[in-house]
Amino acid sequence: MSEAATPQTIDRGGLSRRSAPATVTVFTRRNPARTSAALRRLIELARASGVRVQVPQEEVAKHGLRPDRDGVVETAAGSPCDVAVALGGDGTILHALRTYAGTGTPVFAINFGAIGFLATIEGDRLEEGLARLFSGNFEVLALPALELERQGERHIAFNDVAVHRRHGGRVAELAYFVSGEELGEVRCDGLVVATPAGSTGYNLANGGPVLAWGVEGYVVSFIAPHTLTARALVVAPADDLELMNRSAEEAVDVVCDGRTVSELEPHERLPLRFVPRRALLAQLPGASFYARLRSKFGLLAS
Repeated sequence: MSEAATPQTIDRGGLSRRSAPATVTVFTRRNPARTSAALRRLIELARASGVRVQVPQEEVAKHGLRPDRDGVVETAAGSPCDVAVALGGDGTILHALRTYAGTGTPVFAINFGAIGFLATIEGDRLEEGLARLFSGNFEVLALPALELERQGERHIAFNDVAVHRRHGGRVAELAYFVSGEELGEVRCDGLVVATPAGSTGYNLANGGPVLAWGVEGYVVSFIAPHTLTARALVVAPADDLELMNRSAEEAVDVVCDGRTVSELEPHERLPLRFVPRRALLAQLPGASFYARLRSKFGLLAS
């Protein structure tokens, strides 16, 4: 990784500025139809700016690229670079964040999805976004994550971890503990643990609170609870959470950022922990979480 990946100055709200990148790695949405033209335009502008473009092997095949002809370098996902560029929606952005978690490489996301709440800039502003990227005219925001281990494998979620009953299964019976103290047991369709970045997703659909980016902590909310007393809870960042499947018969699924990673058997426990500053997300100078909230969801509209 080049020296361009080192923060130069510290700004407000935990943001840091970056220098112009020398190397970028590009990720695109699963269906290439909406991003192939954007990828090729990115390659053209990068060449004009003297920026090296790395493309993971699966992206080369997806877009029919020829590295010897198209001016890109075929590489493995996660190869060192100064900036990872995501052309897609939140799924693509989350994939890039997981790939470069803990490396100090920020993700610059251009939205070609439905909502793209994590996106740096919208797809219809592609040229402006690439100009800002290649000139280093962006800031970097550190994002927290939720981490869990299952069968010796560590999983990271930047939006949320959900535990829910299987399709056609019985109602889940879930207990939850904070810092070792049991807070309750709820019959429900499931439970969602969300970071501030993920609080506008599954958690919001459950009626849970929206946490502004920069809030220290995470939120627990319930999916269709079979009680009038179940309420969402905001947990302090240093307090670990543990979930338990109290069902005597039914396993439940464990889902990280929309991907099923394992199951939780009857009477089995699932420890979770909140990890600050796990990955870096690019933001435009002066970008506001509240303006983003309004533009994406209209929650602040009169």
